[in-house]
Amino acid sequence: MRTGAAADHRGFFHETAFYASDEEFLSVVVPFLRDGVAAGEPTLAVFGEPNELLIRDAMGADCGVTFVRGDAQYQRPAGAIKRYREMMAEHVAAGAAQIRVAGDVPHPGVGVPWEWWARYEAAVNHAYDDFPMWGLCPYDTRTAPDEVLDHVRRTHPHIATPLGHTANLAFQDPFAVLAAGVTPWRDPLEDAAPAIELTGPSTAQARGALVAVQATAGLPDNDLSGLLLATTETVTNAVLHGRPPVLLRLWATPGRVVVTVTDHGPGPADPLVGLVPGTSPGGWGLWLAHQVCAYVSLQREPDGFTVRLLGGKLPG
Repeated sequence: MRTGAAADHRGFFHETAFYASDEEFLSVVVPFLRDGVAAGEPTLAVFGEPNELLIRDAMGADCGVTFVRGDAQYQRPAGAIKRYREMMAEHVAAGAAQIRVAGDVPHPGVGVPWEWWARYEAAVNHAYDDFPMWGLCPYDTRTAPDEVLDHVRRTHPHIATPLGHTANLAFQDPFAVLAAGVTPWRDPLEDAAPAIELTGPSTAQARGALVAVQATAGLPDNDLSGLLLATTETVTNAVLHGRPPVLLRLWATPGRVVVTVTDHGPGPADPLVGLVPGTSPGGWGLWLAHQVCAYVSLQREPDGFTVRLLGGKLPG
């Protein structure tokens, strides 16, 4: 069972740690993993290759830890939540009373936009609470920007150090954090005029616009079909649940298409929208978009709500 600060908590125990060297990283992560293995708990390490190699070198070949490739698990936050919930359900069905997971969530310091991962770190406080999961999310202060570190402090109820586990006094209600938002990601293509702009588009017109810019973008078939589905769902949501007029904009360059759909409503009230399947208006459509697009941004402004969809590869 959980020990120390985690002993009396049922459900998801969400913890962060901060480190500024490989030695500091190992001083927190290795004891966490070793204690899990010693207790007979399913124990997972979900890291990028550099940190995975550090752990393997420190713990040895037959350490009892299950290693999951971080680049595969953390491609998209909605997909990560779905896969983690499936893994946790399997372990619980097999009799696990506690599951330990340590992993490094992507951020701009490793070349990944933070917005939807910031939403992930807030959302999982509720999305994983069905399971006896102890999750440790360590962050490298040498690479993580200040905005990331600030958001991490506000979304993790607990902090791990080499000396133990403590309550995090900076933690805030996850729904309040999500409602406050985070700096939205914007593609550099948007600095130029859009290739196509449509006011009040039908879903057929939106799909036709995407097909038209495909000659420039040359997206792989899977990326194009995913973006077509996401755009259809997003335009439908804007028409049914937003306020007119609805504005569709598209930008294209070889290997990448950016779509923005703007309406003049406040956007979905559910702060978890898109990250988990939901029954809120438009929830399923945004969840599908989060599954199939390379990136999804949700931007609230005083005069409207914009969904930004990326097909292809992130710039840079």
